[in-house]
Amino acid sequence: MLWACILFPQLALDSARRRREDPDAPLALISGPAQRRVLQAVNPAAKALGLRPGQTLTAAHALSRDFATLAHDPADIDQCQQFLAAWAYRFSSQVSLHYPRALLLEVQSSLGLFGPWPKFEARLRDELKALGFSHRITLAPNPVAARMLANAHDGLAVLEPKALPTALAPLSIERLGLPRDTATAFARMGLRSFGQVRALPRDTLARRFGAGDLLHLDTLDGLRPQALAFYTPPDFFEQRIELNFDVESHQALLFPLRRLINDLAAYLGGRDSGVQRFTLHLEHAEGEDTLVPVGLLGAERDPGMLFELARGRLEPVQVKRPVRNVRLVARDLPRFVPSHLALFDARPQQSQPWEQLRERLRARLGDDAVNGLGARADHRPERAWVPQALPKTLAAGERPARPGWLLAEPLAWTDGDIRVLAGPERIESGWWDGGDVRRDYYLVETASGQRAWAYEAVGEQGRLWLQGWFA
Repeated sequence: MLWACILFPQLALDSARRRREDPDAPLALISGPAQRRVLQAVNPAAKALGLRPGQTLTAAHALSRDFATLAHDPADIDQCQQFLAAWAYRFSSQVSLHYPRALLLEVQSSLGLFGPWPKFEARLRDELKALGFSHRITLAPNPVAARMLANAHDGLAVLEPKALPTALAPLSIERLGLPRDTATAFARMGLRSFGQVRALPRDTLARRFGAGDLLHLDTLDGLRPQALAFYTPPDFFEQRIELNFDVESHQALLFPLRRLINDLAAYLGGRDSGVQRFTLHLEHAEGEDTLVPVGLLGAERDPGMLFELARGRLEPVQVKRPVRNVRLVARDLPRFVPSHLALFDARPQQSQPWEQLRERLRARLGDDAVNGLGARADHRPERAWVPQALPKTLAAGERPARPGWLLAEPLAWTDGDIRVLAGPERIESGWWDGGDVRRDYYLVETASGQRAWAYEAVGEQGRLWLQGWFA
């Protein structure tokens, strides 16, 4: 087996940066009591101002005032790690959150689908960069070795078990994941690397150190297996972005909306599902949330389309109070079936599939403005179609030869140069409601090649009436 470890060295800071429209602006995470705020982490722009982790907020303000601050919330780390596990689930069914701020993925069974490891690794890095997370990636034959190698390396790939001892030997004692007192004891013995520890006699180590330390070293070397609990994605998606200021315009809500939609799309990719309904919760400082429901007629997971639909639903909403936070909740997550495309697609690149156009029209014009057509059990053409909220289609064998464009009122036929292609088809119905008709219908073609549907009333031979046109 091959295990990839993705280490997130600044997960808390990345979580805060993702919520900001300008992630490169100076930013510091602060923690501690109100009377003594301390900088927990700073981004590169804040470092350039002279700010350092561990400084008090008062000392930082003495250096510069041109930086933003956010309270460090440990819950953000757990939320981000859960989201990243859902994202990684699309690449492997064995994803573990055993170590904090890290993901373990069994990838050997996925190489046949995603290509050789260099190509697979490049894809992981591209997607993590798009999501806004800094990272380090290593590959090893066992998960413990992959995690410990990530402490000192980025991009190292150990593909064979026989090459693992050589890769682990120079690893320093402090980076082996041992308890602090154990690492200190090794240092006092003059041991600086894993290779030096491995060279000691086994009975000597057993006398001086506990069974847990030896088990960890054996697991690191691949001599013992590591039992891991694997991640199972939840059956719903819920994520929240704190704005940290009051928002009163729709334009200022578009950035957090796009971030939430992108995260939803990444989550759906991991589950191999789509979303058919979700709700935006606009949270206010006081009072109930403003709810913006977004419903689709079919399951989708394209982030661009979902953003446009959510934006179309959000813009008409009258937000009467300032918005403090935005939350997205999606519970209707059916399986996603991608549309089938022809090998030689003749559709222009600028056009879009009918399903996407339909959803955009519903988002812009309202649910009642876009309707489908349904068949009704009535032979009279003018009463055989009814508008319906959801589009339904008949089975191929049940579709009658009817025109797509049915005239509101039949017109007397004036073009005498026609050719009858099919007919007559007798339609006799409506005696029960006062709309009795007795007609013989014909499929005809004009001199210009247009096909029409025309009829003559029974008993009035020789006079045709135009009912509709075929596409």
